[in-house]
Amino acid sequence: MTYILLVVGFALLIKGADFFVDGSSNIARLLRVPSILIGLTIVSFGTSSPEATVSIIAAVEGTAGVSLGNVVGSNMFNLTLVVGIAAIIFPLKVESATIRKEIPFTLLATTVLYVLISDVFLQDFDGNFITRSDGIILLLFLVIFMSYVFEVAMKSRKSNADEVVPQDIKWGKNIIFTILGLAGIILGGELVVRNGTEIAYSWGMSETLVGLTIIAVGTSLPELVTSIVAAMKKESEIALGNIVGSNIFNILFVLGATSVITPLPVEGKVFFDIKAMMVLTIMLLIFSRTKYKVGKSEGYVLVLAYVIYLIYIIIRN
Repeated sequence: MTYILLVVGFALLIKGADFFVDGSSNIARLLRVPSILIGLTIVSFGTSSPEATVSIIAAVEGTAGVSLGNVVGSNMFNLTLVVGIAAIIFPLKVESATIRKEIPFTLLATTVLYVLISDVFLQDFDGNFITRSDGIILLLFLVIFMSYVFEVAMKSRKSNADEVVPQDIKWGKNIIFTILGLAGIILGGELVVRNGTEIAYSWGMSETLVGLTIIAVGTSLPELVTSIVAAMKKESEIALGNIVGSNIFNILFVLGATSVITPLPVEGKVFFDIKAMMVLTIMLLIFSRTKYKVGKSEGYVLVLAYVIYLIYIIIRN
């Protein structure tokens, strides 16, 4: 039964992503805003909901250490395998604003997180934690980011006020498609994580390894499937916006909200992972500057980077 539910979960993920991308891209046209903004907000927040759910539940149940590993593992997966596979399917077009502002903001969020967890080095504490005050700082950065997105959306609406939207694109239908798609993504992701974890334990995998691999990858499946579907539909702005937005949302909202509930302990191993996340974000920024797209060859490099990272964490743990 576990294997059947795993297959059902994947089916819900794929069909949900199909509905979600169609609905959200049409909503962008109805709102007269760039698809990248929908990717950075509605799509990325929706596909990050599994990370938020897993991390917040873990904090409430007293296993807060899972939260940081889940977010870092998911972001690494997004930056490498998700971007890589989407770019291999269809080269990802990158807007100049994404290069100048959104990807650098992802790097800023990662750097802020690294500084906040360095309690032993910076403040000579006995241990490293993401405290409640750290969580408030992360949430304030999220408010700054959302203010920027809202400002860009308003400017875009004004400049595209005269744009004609095809009559067959209706609000009601696309809102329903988006909601149904999101529901399928969340339910499918939950089924995949729960049953995939159960199968992994039955194979004798350790709890730490399951957290870094199955749970992190499982909660990132919505981003993977949504970005692949978006790339196949040539909605590359949604594909890239989803990934960039998800990583920002994971750090600033998921870790911010979770640490406000309860301080998160930080293991020494995580410092390497966050440094790697910074390097990969810089790599994505460099790739994006080459002809304003992430091409197939660059996609293969990112996929290879994930394989190397996965081998490393398996050996490390």
